[in-house]
Amino acid sequence: MESASQDINLNSPNKGPLSDSMTDVPVDNAAASARTSAPEGLTLAEEEELRSELAKVEEEIGTLRQVLAAKERHCGELKRKLGLTPLDGLKQNLSKSWHDVQVSNAYVKTSEKLGEWNEKVTQSDLYLSASNTLEDWNEKLTQSEAYKKTQETLSQAGQKTSAALSNVGSVISRKLGDMRNSATFKSFEDRVGTIKSRVVGSRENSTDGLHSPPGAGDKPPQDSAPF
Repeated sequence: MESASQDINLNSPNKGPLSDSMTDVPVDNAAASARTSAPEGLTLAEEEELRSELAKVEEEIGTLRQVLAAKERHCGELKRKLGLTPLDGLKQNLSKSWHDVQVSNAYVKTSEKLGEWNEKVTQSDLYLSASNTLEDWNEKLTQSEAYKKTQETLSQAGQKTSAALSNVGSVISRKLGDMRNSATFKSFEDRVGTIKSRVVGSRENSTDGLHSPPGAGDKPPQDSAPF
C-alpha cells in the first residue's frame, strides 16, 4: 500500500521510486572519477607533478609573450626615430632568410649533389661524344665552301655599300660646287649685291637728309631795307 500511495505525478518534484536515490547522486561523479584515475603508466604523484610543471610552463609562456610584445613596441619606436620604413625591415628579413637558406643543411646538400651531377655529366662518355660531335660540325661548317662564299659575299656587300655612300657624298659636294660656279648662281649673287648696295645707299642718303637742315648750304639773305 505504501508503494501504491507514492506520488507518481510527473509534475511533482518526486518522479517516482527512483527520485530519492537520484537526488543523492553527485552530478560530477564521472568527471571526479576521471580526475582521480591517473593516465596509463603514471601514478597519482607523477600526474600531479606533471600538472604542476605544465602550469609553470604556461605561466612562463604568458610572461614571455608580454616581454616580447614590449620589446616589439620598443623596436618599433627605435625604427621610427631612425626613419626606417617597413620596406627596409622586409629587405632585411628577406636577406636574413636567404642567408639562412644558404647555410642550411638542405641547401648545402643540394648544392653538393648538383655539383656531383654536373661533374658526372661533363665526364660522361655521352657528353664528351656530343661535345666532340658539335666541335666537328662547327669545324666542318666554317671550312665549307658555302660558308666561305657567304662570308665573302657579305664582306663584298659591306664594301660596296661603303663605296656607294662615299660616292654619293662626293657627287653631292661636286654638284654644289658646280651650282655655285654656274652663271645663274653668279648672276643671282650679283643681283643680290646690287639690291643690297641700293638699300644701303638709300639708307645713307636718308640719314644725311635728316641730319642736315634744309637750306644749310645757301647764303643768308641780305637785309635790303633802306637806311
